[in-house]
Amino acid sequence: MRSPQHPPAQPAPAGRGRTVRRAALGVAITGALVTGGLAAASGSASAATTVTVQAESYAAQSGAQLETTADTGGGQNVGYLANGDWLRYDNVDLGASGAITLGARVASDSGTTGSIQVRTGSATGTVLASIPVTSTGGWQTWRTSTAVANTHPTGAQTVFLTLASSQAGNFANLNWFSVTSGGGTTPTTPAPTGTSGPGWPTVNAAQQAADTAAFFALTPRPITGPVVRVPEFNAGCTVSHHLNDDPIIFPGMAGASHAHTFFGNTSTNANSTNQSLLGHTVTTCAPAEDLSAYWIPSLLQNGTVIDPAGVTVYYGSRLQDPSKTQPFPPGFRMIAGDAKLQVPSSGNQFWCAGPGGQTGRSTDGNWPICAQTANLTYQLVFPDCWDGVHLDSPNHKDHVGPTGPDGTCASGRFPVTIPSLSFVIDYPVHGTPAGFTLASGMASSMHGDFMNAWQPAAQAARVRNCIDQSVKCNSAGNN
Repeated sequence: MRSPQHPPAQPAPAGRGRTVRRAALGVAITGALVTGGLAAASGSASAATTVTVQAESYAAQSGAQLETTADTGGGQNVGYLANGDWLRYDNVDLGASGAITLGARVASDSGTTGSIQVRTGSATGTVLASIPVTSTGGWQTWRTSTAVANTHPTGAQTVFLTLASSQAGNFANLNWFSVTSGGGTTPTTPAPTGTSGPGWPTVNAAQQAADTAAFFALTPRPITGPVVRVPEFNAGCTVSHHLNDDPIIFPGMAGASHAHTFFGNTSTNANSTNQSLLGHTVTTCAPAEDLSAYWIPSLLQNGTVIDPAGVTVYYGSRLQDPSKTQPFPPGFRMIAGDAKLQVPSSGNQFWCAGPGGQTGRSTDGNWPICAQTANLTYQLVFPDCWDGVHLDSPNHKDHVGPTGPDGTCASGRFPVTIPSLSFVIDYPVHGTPAGFTLASGMASSMHGDFMNAWQPAAQAARVRNCIDQSVKCNSAGNN
């Protein structure tokens, strides 16, 4: 349920109960369909048409409540949506045959993910697409999520939105949903509303399209000899330097951050850019063509910095079909983890790698104690998919995300498959009852930053030869 520290925009009506289901027919609001006009659909043979449906214009519902919204345009949103709730909309135009993009304007302050399943005919009808719902940071903090339906009934249809989540209580608010059709062609998944302006640098669309076409035109190296069918290559890195800088969070502000341990490009500081990194050819990673900047919060034991013995940066794929993976574009950056997350972590965020493994926990329960033959280890994993438009986002996470409902990037709001980046960090320590601290705080605040500065041809060859062909390669790009 919602925290009392984050009340809804207006008080909930009395009698709201999650164990009681009610169905209501009709509301005072009419005119469900608002034509969003014609917008150019990149790669389409004709313009795309978007129809926007206000959430409060349902014909029937179960479990929904209306409240005043703080979203752009004002009005009302449908709130307090929980697992099993549904909304019915009549005469929704799903367009002609061909793929359509379904969008939902959602807000959530729940720690549990879920989805809005778009169905036709009934609340148990065929699912056209499943639109992901994740925390947006507040019950009136709005974000647009999308999913693609490749097949669907055409023309005016009765559409049901059903809510699905593992959480028993409320997990989502909905302001509107939309249907974008492209006249029988596959429309490009639109960027979420609000993804422009400061903090949303974009790729050069023409250059990105040309680079993508040139990449997939590359003929992969023939596979010879015995191979391990794991789609990955890596960069083997050691520590470069330490600074209280963060060129992603605090660009141009030297000393503004907590202490970071840097590996990779030795020039990385608060003023680093893609151009400055590519212009400095000294790195602590192999291969030498990887001039990227990587950093993590410094680990401390009794106030002394403990450097990793080594960090392996893996570039791979967690998808069933990795063949559509393409390189990170120049200037791309992202963050994984949350420096502000300060919660007890008795699980295995950090673990012990090596014979003997873990032998105990620190007194506060937050850190493992390892056998003398095992080292403290952490693996930080970044998202698999990219929106294909933005090199960064205001929180440095919203331009990347998880796979769509069918387990591919193409079916979600992040349609471009990028290498699954991960840091495997090996600390040459075993731990004691006193445990450790991170410069950012508790063990739960572990996070990592990446600024891509690979020499483009070197990265492209490894992605094409190794990831796209499901071949395990070393840092030199050889199997």
